[in-house]
Amino acid sequence: MNTDRLMGIALEMAGLAEIPGDSAIYLPGDGIERVLVGIDVKAAELAIASAKGFDCAISHHPVGGSATLRFHRVLARHIDQLVAAGVPHEVAEETLREKIEERRILNSTTNYDHGPSVAKLLGMPYLNIHTPLDEIGRRRMSEAAAALSEDAAVAKLVDRFYATFGEFRNAATEIEVRLGNPGNRLGRVVVSHGAGTNGGYPVAKAYFDHGIDTVIYIHCRPADSKRLLDEYGTSKNLIVTGHIASDSIGINPYVDRLREEGLEVTPFSGIVPAA
Repeated sequence: MNTDRLMGIALEMAGLAEIPGDSAIYLPGDGIERVLVGIDVKAAELAIASAKGFDCAISHHPVGGSATLRFHRVLARHIDQLVAAGVPHEVAEETLREKIEERRILNSTTNYDHGPSVAKLLGMPYLNIHTPLDEIGRRRMSEAAAALSEDAAVAKLVDRFYATFGEFRNAATEIEVRLGNPGNRLGRVVVSHGAGTNGGYPVAKAYFDHGIDTVIYIHCRPADSKRLLDEYGTSKNLIVTGHIASDSIGINPYVDRLREEGLEVTPFSGIVPAA
């Protein structure tokens, strides 16, 4: 096994043709048999991987290099998701314009070489896989939500998520209804995930203003939730499923696939087990 194949498996599972801007191979390697996988794998964790005799370390979140500098590019996936839900393309583009530009500028202020340089010093093959695994999670949650009728209550969707995904049952966090009420009608539902990071107020607003009744985020800043509440009251629904548990829903199928490929995989750093 090599790092190219590790990335390729994730792309294949997510149905993506190329490595997205928020994912990267920082230090290539081959002959890989033991893999350490975590949501956040940085310099300290690389040292642990080296000391414990792992052949490769995989982080979910970006940790430098091109995955940091090009992160803003994957935010455009929000545009695709908005358009697919019926938001006019020009509205979707305008909704993301400021967020993409802000992130582009902020990317260049970080020490993008820190993690990759530690991996090189240790000789530890190192990569991060973000959007591909989030896309797997988005599709799984979307499929679970689609099994309910539009007339079902919001509480039914929350119950279905807990029943379907062990990650939610095993997490230390809880699924929250931040906007609307558990008894509200679900209506049209969108899982907004797999686009770099949370869309916040503007993305949720674009969905709500164009026929979506329930938006599912994996995380949302309190200020954004409050702004949405002030604007929509209880007429729309915002469900927040929890960052780490939701990330795990996309990561665990990938871990299972690597094990099927014959690798010894150790999940850590936040990955919530499905069972």
